[in-house]
Order: sequence, then C-alpha cells, then structure tokens
Amino acid sequence: MSEETIAETLPPVRDWPAAGLPGADFDPVLRELMDEGPGPVTRVKLRNGEGWAWLVTRYDDVRTVTEDPRFGREAVVNRQVTRPAPHFDPARGAAGFLDPPDHTRLRRSVAAAFTTRGVERVRERSVRMLAELVEEMLQDGPPVDLTEAVLGPFPVAVICELMGVPAADRQGMHTWTRQILSSSHGAEAGERARREMSAYFSDLIALREGSTGEDVASLLGAAVGREEVTLDEAVGLAVLLQIGGEAVTGTSGRLFYVLLTRPELAERLRAEPDIRPRAVDELLRWIPHRNAVGPSRIAMEDVELQGVRIRKGDAIYVSYQAANRDPDVFPDPDAIDVGRTPNPRLSFGFGPHHCPGGLPARLESELLVDALLDGVPGLRLAVPAEDVPFRKGTLIRGPEALLVTW
Repeated sequence: MSEETIAETLPPVRDWPAAGLPGADFDPVLRELMDEGPGPVTRVKLRNGEGWAWLVTRYDDVRTVTEDPRFGREAVVNRQVTRPAPHFDPARGAAGFLDPPDHTRLRRSVAAAFTTRGVERVRERSVRMLAELVEEMLQDGPPVDLTEAVLGPFPVAVICELMGVPAADRQGMHTWTRQILSSSHGAEAGERARREMSAYFSDLIALREGSTGEDVASLLGAAVGREEVTLDEAVGLAVLLQIGGEAVTGTSGRLFYVLLTRPELAERLRAEPDIRPRAVDELLRWIPHRNAVGPSRIAMEDVELQGVRIRKGDAIYVSYQAANRDPDVFPDPDAIDVGRTPNPRLSFGFGPHHCPGGLPARLESELLVDALLDGVPGLRLAVPAEDVPFRKGTLIRGPEALLVTW
C-alpha cells in the first residue's frame, strides 16, 4: 500500500519490534499506542513482512473489526503483510484464514468437541492425569521445574485427549508444536514441523473416516466420509487446533508465575476456593498471553472506523490484550480484581474466528489451580522472581522454567 494514493492525513507509523518480554510485563509499545497514540486507530510496522498495518486497541473497535464481514482473513494469503514472525505466512486454504461460509462449514464439523458437554467428556480423565503428574512431582521432591513437571505435559495431554491423539504420540506432537510456535529455530524448521504434523493428522483422520467417536480426529474423519469437508481442510483445522491447545502451556506458566510472585493472592485462593473460577477469569483477562498480535485481516471495502478511513486492501490488526485493559469496560484495568463482575474479557478472541479452545483452556486453568494450591500447600518459587527465565523468539509468552519448592 502506498501513502501517496491516500488523500487523508494518516497517523504516523509506529515501529513495533515486539521483543520477548519477561514476566507478566505489559508491552510498553502497546501501552504507548493505547495511552498516548494519535487516536484509537493507529498504524504499526512489525519486525517482519512488508509495509504497515492498522491497529485497533479499544474494546468496542476490536469487537467491531473481528465480527464485521468487511474485514476478511482469506485475502491475507500470498500477501507480504507486516507481521510479528518470519514464518507467520498463511497458506491458501489454512483453516485460520478462511472466511464464511467455508470457515463456518469447517468449524461446524468439530463444534461438538468444544461445547460444554464435549469438554466435560475429558474432565475425569484430565483430573486423573493431573493427579498423577502432581504425585510424581511430590515424589521427586523439591526443587522442581513446575513447567517441566506439570504445566507443560498437562495441557499437551488434555489437547491430545480432545484431539484423539494416542498417548504414545504426544511427545512428538509437543516437539512439533514448539518448533512451529518459535521463531528461534528458523522458518525452515517451523515449516518442516508443520508438514510433519500435517502428514500425521492426514493418516490419523483417514483412519477415523466413518468413525462415531467424539474426539476431534473422529469428528473430522466422519465429516470427510460424509464429504462435508475435504481431507486437506480437515488436516489444516486439526493442526490449528493442536497448536492452539498447546498454547495453554504458556498461559498456565504465566498464571502460576503471577500467583507465585503474589503470595497473598495465592493464599487468598487457598482460603477461599469458591472465588477461584472468577479469579481464573480475571487472570486470563489480565495476563498478556502473546507477543505483539495474532493474524491480520484485510479490508474488503472502504470502512470508516472512529473517524478514520480504512481503505479497501489495507491490512488491520486487533489487540485483544489492549481490549482487555480498556478502562471504559474494565475499571482500574491494570489491577487484578478477583471479584470483578461483569468480566467480558476477550482472552480467546471474538467473532467467527474466536478460539474454539476457550472452554478447555479455562477447564485446565481451574484444575491446575485446584490441584497445585490444594495438593502442594507450601508451593513457592525456589528462585527470585527476576531470575525466572522466559522464552525468547516465540509468539506465545511463558516461562522457560519455573523452579519451585514447598
């Protein structure tokens, strides 16, 4: 896009390097754009890709862009849009870059697995798997890396249970996901991991064709058998869901980093178990879960937003993290208020492309809080908070290790 072709006065382009941040620090560039920018609709240039893109940060504007069909995902394919990672380059037909009605048709094929009933189907098994992990950790004795012992393997086990991935294949899934999400391995390694994961799901879904199972692979196999989706579409969606499910590893790591660096909050949740569900909701709102932004959209026609004209063909990003700190929606937004109500957080997105894994992610967070606060009463950091290492070169934020004792 060229500024010479646009007659209106445009806000300046803000360079956004989106470097990895430690702890639960809020991105200072995003904070500046929210608080001191030229207005609610700004322009940014990320560290990869080409050109600039619009960015919206206000809660109502984020909801508008994410549910308005005038902003589409599919048009991003094969365009060098400015983006946060070198390998964040969508392929044609990728599930996350389809627009309705194809996107609606594809999501419908697995919707049953992500309803309340579908998620409750794996609750009992999840509780048992988590209890086993905590028991093994206690037997090993402190100090223990909580990420390696519990916070990493548990979300992997749950998403694989939902997906229908056999236990023997789960470590391989975890390895592929880490390579796909991290830019530190290089674009080639990430693409190779994606191809290998795709080949795995292609075989698994083909084996489940005609299945009556309730896991995702079975649902996709049945949909392929009914010719409601193609095998390529089913594989693309399975890869997206698997990767998204493992992102909870970072979320749970940051959640417990916050609890362990705020012992008064952890003690309150131990003493008042009834408030834990609301506390989890509030922590999911407050914790910055990713570096920079997710996938972009493209304006399919000229759209006016907050007095700014978004031209047809312009790229636009939304920030759910910024929306979750909008003071017009969340009074005192930078405070952790476990009694906050209402709490209409956008932690799992909004509109047709909202994350289908929101319910299982919330279930995992609640189970982890119960298991670790009740099962390990003296749980605390074994190192100073500033010495906790955080992942570098990855889209999803989280501690590399969380050394604890009790």
